[in-house]
Amino acid sequence: MKIQLTTFSLFRISLMLACVLPLAANAQAIATQPIHNIVLVHGAWADGSSWSKVVPLLEKKGFHVTCVQNPLTSFADDVAATKRIIDAQNGPVLLVGHSYGGAVITEAGNDPKVEGLVYVAAFAPDKGESSGSLGKPYGATPGVTELRPLGDGFLVLTPKGVLDDFAPDLPIGERDILLATQTPTQGAALGTEISTAAWRTKPSWFVIASNDRMISPDQERVTAKRMGAKTLTLPTSHVPMLSHPKEVADFIMQAASGQSNPTPPQN
Repeated sequence: MKIQLTTFSLFRISLMLACVLPLAANAQAIATQPIHNIVLVHGAWADGSSWSKVVPLLEKKGFHVTCVQNPLTSFADDVAATKRIIDAQNGPVLLVGHSYGGAVITEAGNDPKVEGLVYVAAFAPDKGESSGSLGKPYGATPGVTELRPLGDGFLVLTPKGVLDDFAPDLPIGERDILLATQTPTQGAALGTEISTAAWRTKPSWFVIASNDRMISPDQERVTAKRMGAKTLTLPTSHVPMLSHPKEVADFIMQAASGQSNPTPPQN
């Protein structure tokens, strides 16, 4: 059967292509745009000042940076606090979590605004896992042995734990500030299981702290490999964003650039 195209039909097809092709090209351009909003999530026994050295480096490059202030009263409260900040952003978000904050972004990162996840010396549990259960196969680290319970279920680090295990590679003055600003953390938060792991469907990056005394470096390496994350290994303590802020900031910016995104693991 022959199909005859009239001059009018050809005109209509040309008009349709003229309308559709620019839209497709524009959609592709939007999909490959770098992320402008970076949300930083601190871990246990800390606060938003954990990112004090990274924030100005990111802002200098034009990023819009916001630090979540986790209440550390429960896992649900911390996820809610993070989602609240995600919701306040205008456009796509790169979510960055340190330590226990990695578990928080693993849950909160399911928000459709979140385009990628960066873990910094962090926990990255899978569905049905918690921060506490993820660390059990590796035994108690030196820092964990310095945790002390309070009467209401909260945990604090001893001065030795902060100075010698949490951040031993920082100048003593900076370690003293970490000790003074330590935020007690509800122990139950560390045992709350993940319902849906965002790194299963979204690209992830992982900073491995090879001298970490809070989370086993082996755990960080194995976790990052399981996630299919792009990794950066630094010879630091548990706080690479404070001891090596430039390297961490550069790695975050690389993740935000939208180039060479790692592929999430197959479910």
